[in-house]
Amino acid sequence: MNVRYIVELTAEERESLHELVRGGQERVRRVKRAQILLAAERRETDEVIASALSVGTSTVFRTKRRFVEEGLEAALSEQPRPGAERKLTGNEEALLVAIACSEPPAGRARWTLELLAGELVQRTEHTGLSRETVRRRLAEKELKPWQQRMWCIPTVDAEYVARMEDVLELYSESPDPARPVVCFDETPAQLIGETRAPWPMEPGQTARIDYEYRRNGTANLFVFLDAHRPWRHVKISEQKTALDFAQCMHELATVHYPAASTIRVVLDNLSAHKPAALYEAFPAAQARAILRRLEFHFVPKHASWLNMVEIENGILVRQCLERRIPDRSTLAAEVAAWVRRRNAAGARVKWLFDVTRAREKLGRVYPKPMTADALIEPAKAA
Repeated sequence: MNVRYIVELTAEERESLHELVRGGQERVRRVKRAQILLAAERRETDEVIASALSVGTSTVFRTKRRFVEEGLEAALSEQPRPGAERKLTGNEEALLVAIACSEPPAGRARWTLELLAGELVQRTEHTGLSRETVRRRLAEKELKPWQQRMWCIPTVDAEYVARMEDVLELYSESPDPARPVVCFDETPAQLIGETRAPWPMEPGQTARIDYEYRRNGTANLFVFLDAHRPWRHVKISEQKTALDFAQCMHELATVHYPAASTIRVVLDNLSAHKPAALYEAFPAAQARAILRRLEFHFVPKHASWLNMVEIENGILVRQCLERRIPDRSTLAAEVAAWVRRRNAAGARVKWLFDVTRAREKLGRVYPKPMTADALIEPAKAA
Protein backbone atom coordinates (compact mmCIF):
# COMPACT_ATOMS: atom_id res chain seq x y z
CA MET A 1 0.00 0.00 0.00
CA ASN A 2 3.05 2.30 -0.48
CA VAL A 3 1.85 3.04 -4.03
CA ARG A 4 -0.19 6.24 -4.34
CA TYR A 5 -3.07 6.14 -6.78
CA ILE A 6 -4.17 9.59 -7.92
CA VAL A 7 -7.87 9.90 -8.76
CA GLU A 8 -8.62 12.34 -11.58
CA LEU A 9 -12.23 12.42 -12.78
CA THR A 10 -13.55 13.83 -16.02
CA ALA A 11 -16.50 16.25 -15.80
CA GLU A 12 -18.81 13.50 -17.03
CA GLU A 13 -17.54 10.98 -14.46
CA ARG A 14 -17.79 13.53 -11.68
CA GLU A 15 -21.40 14.36 -12.58
CA SER A 16 -22.39 10.68 -12.78
CA LEU A 17 -20.91 10.05 -9.32
CA HIS A 18 -22.76 13.02 -7.83
CA GLU A 19 -25.96 11.74 -9.44
CA LEU A 20 -25.36 8.27 -8.00
CA VAL A 21 -24.84 9.65 -4.48
CA ARG A 22 -27.92 11.89 -4.68
CA GLY A 23 -30.19 9.28 -6.25
CA GLY A 24 -30.73 7.05 -3.22
CA GLN A 25 -31.61 4.05 -5.41
CA GLU A 26 -28.23 2.27 -5.61
CA ARG A 27 -26.79 -0.33 -3.25
CA VAL A 28 -24.95 1.07 -0.24
CA ARG A 29 -21.57 -0.36 -1.23
CA ARG A 30 -21.78 1.25 -4.66
CA VAL A 31 -22.65 4.62 -3.11
CA LYS A 32 -19.75 4.29 -0.65
CA ARG A 33 -17.28 3.72 -3.51
CA ALA A 34 -18.64 6.75 -5.34
CA GLN A 35 -18.13 8.85 -2.21
CA ILE A 36 -14.56 7.49 -1.87
CA LEU A 37 -13.70 8.54 -5.43
CA LEU A 38 -15.18 12.03 -4.99
CA ALA A 39 -13.24 12.51 -1.74
CA ALA A 40 -10.04 11.11 -3.27
CA GLU A 41 -10.26 13.63 -6.13
CA ARG A 42 -10.33 16.37 -3.50
CA ARG A 43 -6.96 14.97 -2.34
CA GLU A 44 -8.20 13.90 1.06
CA THR A 45 -6.04 11.24 2.75
CA ASP A 46 -7.08 7.60 2.95
CA GLU A 47 -7.39 7.86 6.74
CA VAL A 48 -9.72 10.88 6.55
CA ILE A 49 -11.88 9.23 3.90
CA ALA A 50 -12.08 5.97 5.85
CA SER A 51 -13.05 7.77 9.06
CA ALA A 52 -15.70 9.95 7.35
CA LEU A 53 -17.34 7.05 5.51
CA SER A 54 -16.93 4.36 8.22
CA VAL A 55 -14.89 2.04 5.99
CA GLY A 56 -11.42 0.59 6.23
CA THR A 57 -8.38 2.23 4.67
CA SER A 58 -7.88 -0.95 2.61
CA THR A 59 -11.29 -0.38 1.04
CA VAL A 60 -10.28 3.16 0.10
CA PHE A 61 -6.99 1.91 -1.35
CA ARG A 62 -8.63 -0.89 -3.41
CA THR A 63 -11.29 1.45 -4.80
CA LYS A 64 -8.68 4.02 -5.93
CA ARG A 65 -6.47 1.28 -7.42
CA ARG A 66 -9.30 -0.27 -9.41
CA PHE A 67 -10.32 3.15 -10.70
CA VAL A 68 -6.82 3.92 -11.94
CA GLU A 69 -6.15 0.46 -13.38
CA GLU A 70 -9.59 -0.61 -14.66
CA GLY A 71 -11.82 2.46 -14.88
CA LEU A 72 -14.88 3.92 -13.19
CA GLU A 73 -17.35 1.05 -13.59
CA ALA A 74 -14.87 -1.51 -12.27
CA ALA A 75 -14.19 0.67 -9.22
CA LEU A 76 -17.91 0.91 -8.43
CA SER A 77 -18.76 -2.75 -9.04
CA GLU A 78 -18.41 -5.85 -6.87
CA GLN A 79 -15.66 -8.30 -7.68
CA PRO A 80 -16.72 -11.94 -7.80
CA ARG A 81 -16.15 -13.62 -4.46
CA PRO A 82 -15.00 -17.23 -4.76
CA GLY A 83 -16.26 -18.51 -1.42
CA ALA A 84 -16.03 -22.13 -0.34
CA GLU A 85 -17.02 -25.05 -2.54
CA ARG A 86 -20.56 -26.33 -2.16
CA LYS A 87 -20.73 -29.23 0.26
CA LEU A 88 -23.43 -31.06 -1.72
CA THR A 89 -23.24 -32.23 -5.30
CA GLY A 90 -26.17 -31.89 -7.69
CA ASN A 91 -27.28 -35.46 -7.03
CA GLU A 92 -27.02 -34.98 -3.27
CA GLU A 93 -29.12 -31.82 -3.45
CA ALA A 94 -31.74 -33.73 -5.44
CA LEU A 95 -31.68 -36.43 -2.76
CA LEU A 96 -32.15 -33.78 -0.05
CA VAL A 97 -35.20 -32.39 -1.85
CA ALA A 98 -36.66 -35.88 -2.21
CA ILE A 99 -36.17 -36.60 1.50
CA ALA A 100 -37.67 -33.26 2.54
CA CYS A 101 -40.76 -33.94 0.40
CA SER A 102 -41.25 -37.43 1.86
CA GLU A 103 -42.92 -38.54 5.08
CA PRO A 104 -40.89 -37.88 8.27
CA PRO A 105 -39.49 -40.78 10.31
CA ALA A 106 -41.76 -42.75 12.63
CA GLY A 107 -42.47 -40.86 15.81
CA ARG A 108 -41.77 -37.42 14.31
CA ALA A 109 -44.47 -35.01 13.13
CA ARG A 110 -42.27 -33.19 10.59
CA TRP A 111 -38.77 -32.92 9.21
CA THR A 112 -36.34 -30.57 10.98
CA LEU A 113 -32.99 -29.31 9.72
CA GLU A 114 -31.18 -31.64 12.12
CA LEU A 115 -33.21 -34.66 11.02
CA LEU A 116 -32.60 -33.89 7.35
CA ALA A 117 -28.87 -33.44 7.91
CA GLY A 118 -28.67 -36.76 9.78
CA GLU A 119 -30.68 -38.60 7.14
CA LEU A 120 -28.49 -37.23 4.35
CA VAL A 121 -25.32 -38.29 6.19
CA GLN A 122 -26.68 -41.83 6.46
CA ARG A 123 -27.44 -41.99 2.72
CA THR A 124 -24.21 -40.38 1.43
CA GLU A 125 -20.50 -40.53 2.15
CA HIS A 126 -20.48 -37.32 4.20
CA THR A 127 -19.25 -37.69 7.78
CA GLY A 128 -21.30 -34.69 8.91
CA LEU A 129 -23.42 -31.81 7.62
CA SER A 130 -24.40 -28.62 9.38
CA ARG A 131 -27.99 -27.49 9.68
CA GLU A 132 -26.97 -24.26 7.87
CA THR A 133 -25.90 -26.22 4.78
CA VAL A 134 -29.27 -27.94 4.72
CA ARG A 135 -31.14 -24.67 5.35
CA ARG A 136 -29.42 -22.89 2.45
CA ARG A 137 -30.07 -25.66 -0.03
CA LEU A 138 -33.74 -25.86 1.01
CA ALA A 139 -34.07 -22.07 0.81
CA GLU A 140 -32.81 -22.16 -2.78
CA LYS A 141 -35.64 -24.60 -3.61
CA GLU A 142 -38.18 -22.62 -1.52
CA LEU A 143 -38.83 -25.67 0.67
CA LYS A 144 -39.91 -25.45 4.32
CA PRO A 145 -40.86 -28.99 5.38
CA TRP A 146 -41.48 -27.90 8.99
CA GLN A 147 -44.33 -25.59 7.91
CA GLN A 148 -47.87 -26.55 7.02
CA ARG A 149 -50.88 -24.52 5.95
CA MET A 150 -54.45 -25.53 6.55
CA TRP A 151 -56.61 -25.07 3.49
CA CYS A 152 -60.07 -25.97 2.31
CA ILE A 153 -59.65 -28.12 -0.78
CA PRO A 154 -63.02 -28.22 -2.56
CA THR A 155 -64.17 -30.73 -5.12
CA VAL A 156 -65.29 -28.68 -8.10
CA ASP A 157 -68.06 -30.80 -9.57
CA ALA A 158 -71.34 -29.94 -11.26
CA GLU A 159 -73.03 -29.32 -7.88
CA TYR A 160 -70.27 -26.89 -6.87
CA VAL A 161 -70.52 -24.96 -10.14
CA ALA A 162 -74.32 -24.84 -10.05
CA ARG A 163 -74.41 -23.39 -6.53
CA MET A 164 -71.59 -20.95 -7.24
CA GLU A 165 -73.18 -19.53 -10.38
CA ASP A 166 -76.57 -19.36 -8.64
CA VAL A 167 -75.13 -17.16 -5.87
CA LEU A 168 -73.06 -15.04 -8.27
CA GLU A 169 -76.12 -14.30 -10.37
CA LEU A 170 -77.95 -13.07 -7.27
CA TYR A 171 -75.11 -10.65 -6.54
CA SER A 172 -75.13 -9.38 -10.14
CA GLU A 173 -78.84 -8.54 -10.17
CA SER A 174 -80.13 -4.98 -9.89
CA PRO A 175 -81.56 -4.07 -6.46
CA ASP A 176 -85.22 -5.07 -6.07
CA PRO A 177 -86.91 -4.01 -2.78
CA ALA A 178 -89.60 -6.62 -3.32
CA ARG A 179 -87.02 -9.42 -3.68
CA PRO A 180 -83.97 -8.50 -1.58
CA VAL A 181 -80.83 -10.65 -1.35
CA VAL A 182 -79.65 -11.10 2.24
CA CYS A 183 -76.44 -12.93 3.17
CA PHE A 184 -76.54 -14.72 6.52
CA ASP A 185 -73.85 -16.28 8.71
CA GLU A 186 -72.65 -16.71 12.29
CA THR A 187 -69.44 -15.70 14.04
CA PRO A 188 -68.39 -16.56 17.62
CA ALA A 189 -67.19 -14.14 20.30
CA GLN A 190 -65.40 -14.90 23.56
CA LEU A 191 -66.31 -12.89 26.63
CA ILE A 192 -63.02 -11.99 28.30
CA GLY A 193 -62.74 -9.99 31.53
CA GLU A 194 -59.72 -8.33 33.15
CA THR A 195 -58.17 -9.60 36.38
CA ARG A 196 -56.25 -6.32 36.82
CA ALA A 197 -57.06 -2.83 35.61
CA PRO A 198 -55.32 -2.03 32.29
CA TRP A 199 -52.90 0.89 32.02
CA PRO A 200 -54.02 3.42 29.39
CA MET A 201 -51.72 4.69 26.69
CA GLU A 202 -49.58 7.73 27.49
CA PRO A 203 -47.11 9.76 25.44
CA GLY A 204 -44.10 7.52 24.93
CA GLN A 205 -45.82 4.41 26.33
CA THR A 206 -48.22 1.96 24.73
CA ALA A 207 -51.35 0.76 26.50
CA ARG A 208 -50.76 -2.26 28.74
CA ILE A 209 -52.98 -5.17 29.72
CA ASP A 210 -52.17 -8.00 32.07
CA TYR A 211 -51.46 -11.39 30.52
CA GLU A 212 -53.99 -12.98 32.90
CA TYR A 213 -57.65 -12.73 32.03
CA ARG A 214 -60.99 -14.07 33.16
CA ARG A 215 -62.99 -16.16 30.71
CA ASN A 216 -66.69 -15.30 31.07
CA GLY A 217 -68.13 -17.66 28.48
CA THR A 218 -68.94 -17.22 24.82
CA ALA A 219 -71.62 -15.67 22.65
CA ASN A 220 -72.78 -16.18 19.10
CA LEU A 221 -73.40 -13.39 16.59
CA PHE A 222 -75.85 -13.88 13.75
CA VAL A 223 -74.94 -11.42 11.00
CA PHE A 224 -77.34 -10.26 8.26
CA LEU A 225 -76.04 -8.30 5.25
CA ASP A 226 -78.07 -6.89 2.36
CA ALA A 227 -76.14 -7.59 -0.85
CA HIS A 228 -77.55 -4.55 -2.68
CA ARG A 229 -77.90 -1.80 -0.11
CA PRO A 230 -75.84 -0.50 2.85
CA TRP A 231 -77.62 -2.40 5.61
CA ARG A 232 -76.50 -4.97 8.08
CA HIS A 233 -77.87 -6.29 11.37
CA VAL A 234 -76.30 -8.38 14.14
CA LYS A 235 -78.31 -10.52 16.56
CA ILE A 236 -76.56 -11.88 19.64
CA SER A 237 -77.45 -15.24 21.15
CA GLU A 238 -75.91 -17.81 23.46
CA GLN A 239 -75.93 -20.60 20.86
CA LYS A 240 -76.51 -21.22 17.16
CA THR A 241 -79.06 -24.01 17.27
CA ALA A 242 -81.80 -24.74 14.76
CA LEU A 243 -84.25 -22.87 17.01
CA ASP A 244 -81.99 -19.80 16.98
CA PHE A 245 -81.80 -20.00 13.20
CA ALA A 246 -85.59 -20.23 12.96
CA GLN A 247 -85.97 -17.15 15.16
CA CYS A 248 -83.56 -15.25 12.92
CA MET A 249 -85.53 -16.15 9.81
CA HIS A 250 -88.76 -15.12 11.53
CA GLU A 251 -87.30 -11.71 12.40
CA LEU A 252 -85.87 -11.32 8.91
CA ALA A 253 -89.30 -11.82 7.34
CA THR A 254 -91.48 -9.97 9.85
CA VAL A 255 -89.25 -7.24 11.30
CA HIS A 256 -86.55 -6.36 8.78
CA TYR A 257 -88.34 -7.02 5.48
CA PRO A 258 -92.08 -7.07 6.22
CA ALA A 259 -93.01 -5.65 2.78
CA ALA A 260 -90.84 -7.96 0.67
CA SER A 261 -92.62 -10.63 -1.34
CA THR A 262 -89.59 -12.97 -1.47
CA ILE A 263 -86.37 -12.75 0.53
CA ARG A 264 -83.46 -14.58 -1.13
CA VAL A 265 -81.17 -15.78 1.68
CA VAL A 266 -77.55 -16.75 0.91
CA LEU A 267 -76.13 -19.07 3.57
CA ASP A 268 -73.70 -21.92 4.15
CA ASN A 269 -74.35 -25.61 4.77
CA LEU A 270 -74.49 -25.65 8.57
CA SER A 271 -76.79 -28.44 9.75
CA ALA A 272 -79.06 -25.92 11.52
CA HIS A 273 -79.70 -24.07 8.25
CA LYS A 274 -82.73 -26.00 7.07
CA PRO A 275 -86.41 -25.20 6.47
CA ALA A 276 -87.40 -27.88 8.98
CA ALA A 277 -86.00 -25.67 11.75
CA LEU A 278 -89.00 -23.36 11.41
CA TYR A 279 -91.43 -26.25 11.95
CA GLU A 280 -89.49 -27.11 15.13
CA ALA A 281 -89.84 -23.54 16.40
CA PHE A 282 -93.32 -22.46 15.25
CA PRO A 283 -96.75 -23.94 14.56
CA ALA A 284 -97.04 -25.46 11.09
CA ALA A 285 -99.22 -22.67 9.66
CA GLN A 286 -96.85 -19.95 10.88
CA ALA A 287 -93.75 -21.85 9.71
CA ARG A 288 -95.31 -22.34 6.27
CA ALA A 289 -96.21 -18.66 6.02
CA ILE A 290 -92.62 -17.64 6.78
CA LEU A 291 -91.11 -20.17 4.37
CA ARG A 292 -93.35 -18.98 1.52
CA ARG A 293 -91.47 -15.69 1.66
CA LEU A 294 -87.99 -17.18 2.04
CA GLU A 295 -85.85 -18.60 -0.76
CA PHE A 296 -82.66 -20.30 0.40
CA HIS A 297 -79.53 -20.25 -1.79
CA PHE A 298 -76.70 -22.38 -0.40
CA VAL A 299 -73.06 -21.74 -1.27
CA PRO A 300 -71.00 -24.80 -2.31
CA LYS A 301 -69.36 -26.86 0.40
CA HIS A 302 -65.84 -25.60 1.23
CA ALA A 303 -66.71 -22.29 -0.49
CA SER A 304 -67.82 -19.99 2.30
CA TRP A 305 -65.83 -17.22 0.53
CA LEU A 306 -68.78 -16.97 -1.85
CA ASN A 307 -70.95 -15.70 0.99
CA MET A 308 -70.57 -11.93 0.96
CA VAL A 309 -71.24 -11.70 4.70
CA GLU A 310 -67.91 -13.45 5.39
CA ILE A 311 -66.18 -10.20 4.37
CA GLU A 312 -68.43 -8.26 6.74
CA ASN A 313 -67.63 -10.72 9.54
CA GLY A 314 -63.94 -10.03 9.07
CA ILE A 315 -64.53 -6.27 9.29
CA LEU A 316 -66.66 -6.74 12.41
CA VAL A 317 -63.90 -8.73 14.10
CA ARG A 318 -61.12 -6.28 13.18
CA GLN A 319 -63.02 -3.08 13.96
CA CYS A 320 -65.03 -4.15 16.99
CA LEU A 321 -64.27 -7.55 18.48
CA GLU A 322 -60.44 -7.68 18.59
CA ARG A 323 -60.26 -6.73 22.29
CA ARG A 324 -61.38 -8.01 25.66
CA ILE A 325 -65.14 -7.65 26.07
CA PRO A 326 -66.21 -8.83 29.54
CA ASP A 327 -69.92 -9.62 29.26
CA ARG A 328 -72.84 -10.00 26.92
CA SER A 329 -74.42 -6.61 27.69
CA THR A 330 -71.17 -4.80 26.80
CA LEU A 331 -70.86 -6.92 23.67
CA ALA A 332 -74.40 -6.02 22.62
CA ALA A 333 -73.81 -2.31 23.18
CA GLU A 334 -70.50 -2.27 21.32
CA VAL A 335 -71.79 -4.29 18.36
CA ALA A 336 -74.91 -2.12 18.12
CA ALA A 337 -72.74 1.00 18.00
CA TRP A 338 -70.61 -0.56 15.26
CA VAL A 339 -73.72 -1.48 13.24
CA ARG A 340 -75.12 2.05 13.53
CA ARG A 341 -71.87 3.58 12.31
CA ARG A 342 -71.54 1.20 9.38
CA ASN A 343 -75.14 1.71 8.27
CA ALA A 344 -74.97 5.49 8.70
CA ALA A 345 -71.74 5.62 6.66
CA GLY A 346 -73.41 3.74 3.80
CA ALA A 347 -70.73 1.05 3.91
CA ARG A 348 -71.14 -1.75 1.39
CA VAL A 349 -69.22 -4.76 0.18
CA LYS A 350 -68.19 -4.16 -3.44
CA TRP A 351 -68.43 -7.59 -5.00
CA LEU A 352 -66.66 -7.85 -8.38
CA PHE A 353 -66.52 -11.61 -9.00
CA ASP A 354 -69.33 -12.65 -11.36
CA VAL A 355 -70.26 -15.64 -13.51
CA THR A 356 -68.22 -14.42 -16.47
CA ARG A 357 -65.07 -14.07 -14.37
CA ALA A 358 -65.73 -17.42 -12.70
CA ARG A 359 -65.81 -19.15 -16.08
CA GLU A 360 -62.61 -17.36 -17.14
CA LYS A 361 -60.63 -18.12 -13.98
CA LEU A 362 -62.07 -21.52 -13.05
CA GLY A 363 -63.00 -22.80 -16.49
CA ARG A 364 -60.22 -25.38 -16.48
CA VAL A 365 -61.74 -27.13 -13.44
CA TYR A 366 -65.36 -26.91 -14.58
CA PRO A 367 -66.90 -30.35 -15.20
CA LYS A 368 -66.71 -31.33 -18.85
CA PRO A 369 -70.13 -31.84 -20.45
CA MET A 370 -70.87 -35.12 -22.17
CA THR A 371 -70.45 -35.13 -25.94
CA ALA A 372 -73.29 -35.92 -28.31
CA ASP A 373 -71.81 -39.36 -29.01
CA ALA A 374 -71.63 -40.14 -25.28
CA LEU A 375 -75.29 -39.23 -24.92
CA ILE A 376 -76.31 -41.44 -27.87
CA GLU A 377 -74.51 -44.56 -26.58
CA PRO A 378 -76.70 -45.04 -23.44
CA ALA A 379 -79.78 -44.55 -25.61
CA LYS A 380 -78.67 -47.32 -27.99
CA ALA A 381 -77.98 -49.63 -25.08
CA ALA A 382 -81.52 -49.06 -23.76
